[in-house]
Amino acid sequence: MPLTDQPFLDPVLYRNGMARYAGHVQVVTTEFNGVRRGVTVTAACSVSDNPPSVLVCLNSSNANNAIFAESGRFALNSLAAHHQGLATAFAGLSGVPADERFSLGSWKTLFTGAPVLSDAIVSFDCRLTEIKQASTHFVMFGEVKAVHFGPEASSLIYLDRGFRTL
Repeated sequence: MPLTDQPFLDPVLYRNGMARYAGHVQVVTTEFNGVRRGVTVTAACSVSDNPPSVLVCLNSSNANNAIFAESGRFALNSLAAHHQGLATAFAGLSGVPADERFSLGSWKTLFTGAPVLSDAIVSFDCRLTEIKQASTHFVMFGEVKAVHFGPEASSLIYLDRGFRTL
């Protein structure tokens, strides 16, 4: 049994613990100057309902994620069980090139112009209000400007380093 009361917690031990933390799988998307970007995430949640706002954590070491700050907008698309292939692609795990990933779904735009997945369980279309650097990631805060409700379906979650449904 690994010790957990050490002054410095081993990052591998932390990641192993977080693997047991179930997270709803989402794809955060944006568009800027004709370039679209999407990333599979589980680190996203509600911040407040007044004004309606959410937060999303993204790896800041990936230079491609700078487009989120440049665009000033993003959509948080909650995935259903049937979106597992899309989640794998947007996580960069399936070998689908970044410029082809959006062809795996049907997309539309709402208020901000960020790509919204047409059949997502729910999508939150957001105006970026703040970005904070936090260690290896940055946290994006967004004010929700529109909500899209897709068909009701089982949610896709990530637990124990694998996809599950709920």
